[in-house]
Amino acid sequence: MFRRVCAWAGGLALLLPAAGWAQGRTGAGRIDVEQYSIDAEVNPRTQTLAAVVRVKFTPLEDTSLLQFELNNALNLARVTDTTGRQVPASRLQQDSSVRLSLPAALPKGQTATFTFTYDGTLTGNEESPVFGIKFAAVQPDYAYLLYPARWFPVSGYSTDRFAADIKVTVPRGFRVVASGTESADTAPEGKQAYKFEYRQASFPGSVAVVKGEPRRETAGGVTTTFFFRDGAAMTPQYGQEIGRIMTFFTGLFGLPPKSGLTVVETEAGTPNGYSAPGLLFLSPRTIGREVNAKVLANQISRQWWGMLVSPTTRNSMWWENGLARYSEFLYVREAKGPAAFEAEMRDTYIEALTVENPPLSQSARLEDYSPEYWAATAGKGAAILNMLRHVIGDENFARLLKAFPERFSFRSASTADFQKVAEEIASESLNYFFIEWVESAGAPEFKLEYTVFRTSKGFRVVGKVAQDLDTFRMPMDVRIETEGNPETKRVEVVGTSSEFAVDTFGKPKKITLDPQDQVLKFNDSTRLAVAIRRGEQFAEIGDFTEALKEYQKALDVSRNSSLAHYRVGELFFLQNNYQAAANEFRAALSGDLEPKWTEVWAHVQLGKIFDITDQRVRAVNEYKQALRTKDNTQGALEEAQKYVESPYQRPKSNN
Repeated sequence: MFRRVCAWAGGLALLLPAAGWAQGRTGAGRIDVEQYSIDAEVNPRTQTLAAVVRVKFTPLEDTSLLQFELNNALNLARVTDTTGRQVPASRLQQDSSVRLSLPAALPKGQTATFTFTYDGTLTGNEESPVFGIKFAAVQPDYAYLLYPARWFPVSGYSTDRFAADIKVTVPRGFRVVASGTESADTAPEGKQAYKFEYRQASFPGSVAVVKGEPRRETAGGVTTTFFFRDGAAMTPQYGQEIGRIMTFFTGLFGLPPKSGLTVVETEAGTPNGYSAPGLLFLSPRTIGREVNAKVLANQISRQWWGMLVSPTTRNSMWWENGLARYSEFLYVREAKGPAAFEAEMRDTYIEALTVENPPLSQSARLEDYSPEYWAATAGKGAAILNMLRHVIGDENFARLLKAFPERFSFRSASTADFQKVAEEIASESLNYFFIEWVESAGAPEFKLEYTVFRTSKGFRVVGKVAQDLDTFRMPMDVRIETEGNPETKRVEVVGTSSEFAVDTFGKPKKITLDPQDQVLKFNDSTRLAVAIRRGEQFAEIGDFTEALKEYQKALDVSRNSSLAHYRVGELFFLQNNYQAAANEFRAALSGDLEPKWTEVWAHVQLGKIFDITDQRVRAVNEYKQALRTKDNTQGALEEAQKYVESPYQRPKSNN
């Protein structure tokens, strides 16, 4: 539980081991894996995996010590070299790794091949290499083995691209889904073998074992293959949405590595979505009863951002995850309009501000899949891309989205590579921008001062923008609302104080800095929202003490915040402190009622408290007040109606 303490909680996450830099930390030599040849057998009846894997690699330095990551649930029998000689190997449980001690150093640049033989049980209940998230399980009717599970020996997790030959043997009646060109192979009686060849350097190491015939849906010239179980009824809707998304992204980013996708249902406890070359894995929760277009857009975009081009190191993960998140928002704008896009960006800017350290250029320090990892690499990454678009202009940004994957097709790229392409397209140096937002931490807080003078031709606004970061530089818009048409001027904010002057014909009535909130910054409203979001992140991992501290910070900014009071009430409710919870829900109802749903849900929660404390008449009154709001956010009205008809029952305690 406590491995997921956020980076903003005293910087503790900076001390955690992170995949992708373990080799340098342990003294193991750096290598470049070129190809995996995997021969695996999956037995759904016994929920086991047995595999022989040949790893072809090139040392990037002379080394006699190598390290690979391998799932702790898998028992390593032996590692051998090309002569069949056994290589001394030791397991390190704390970071799911295998350390190889070689009798003689491998010279830099000389290709070598080692063979790993191992087996084990994967029920999905084993400790995952990614804390708290399932990435592999062999069930009686299906199986999934995703790359982050380290079900084969991994070097350079998520950064070292590779080709793969994968052969998987399964009992007759099952079939295998993986990336690459499929062919059949010989197998013992009662079994079937499937082979997949993926010749490009990417991340083709994810496999599914399924039953039954696939369903295929064609929309917009895109054919999608589905292996859904409980979600089978949703395949027509998902097929239509995937066709629209693929068509939209192809127009933005260029041709995808593979035109058609195969989509596989996983199980509870897995990520909402995961992408491999030509494959999407969706959890049952994501599939749901309505198409989750946001998850789809994010994961489909990773066919470009991650599969086609990927970061050279985990310190550059911001552009991969940021581009995936921003692509998701671009599709939201396409499907639902500019207002929906702007709402998503506002939420993402708040998320980005929850992590002040480390800077993105050191994001390898953050634990994979942790809340602070996503807030930094995806949230702040998307915010940076939105600001970059503001700086270089829409047309240049659109060119960047096509030029970058085209130039680095099936290759890795660093932050410097991304910056170079952006600078070439914009025809200007962007050093200041990337130093400020990628290599530095924190965000500015602005103060605007101005004076209005009457001139012979109208009015002149003379102003000054002050902020607290001495090295800061950023072009920002200033809007002057007048009795006539508004005037907008771009101001180059440099250092702690920048002056500007704007002439207007009409008398200025209101002056706003950054009117479209393009720049990541602090003010009272963002401090309130950031504190609440931090509290929510702590609450998600069960750290109620830290969550309460953050909510209190929010209330220090605004005692009238209904959302802050509501979140505090939730915490007290979960801890069975019903009087304190009721006080907070009442405070939420007396507050600013922002967001609006706090009203209906505060009434529902008060109703539950009264039911628990045997005050049925008062409980029904609260549920009926909830129904009168006519606000059905997250099914609130159905919830209220249910408890009008039958009292809420407190879950039984295990104590």
